[in-house]
Amino acid sequence: MTALTEFVMQAAEAQPAINAQAAAALAVGLAAFGAGYAERGIGSAAMGAIAEDESLFVNGLILTVLPETLVILALVVVFLVG
Repeated sequence: MTALTEFVMQAAEAQPAINAQAAAALAVGLAAFGAGYAERGIGSAAMGAIAEDESLFVNGLILTVLPETLVILALVVVFLVG
């Protein structure tokens, strides 16, 4: 057999690097990390805007909560996979 044939036969027997539950946990963890990172900048900007004009409270609150929807959607993935 040639080297290419051996490689193809080995690739056919390959398994995923991580199982589905580990991938779902990784997805939720990375989504939570990304949401926290986004909220850091959004929260500080919202507090600065609210300090200058109190009528911007609702806009700041909505923009601060939006990244959390990423984590909620990632949790949906966990329940679909698990």
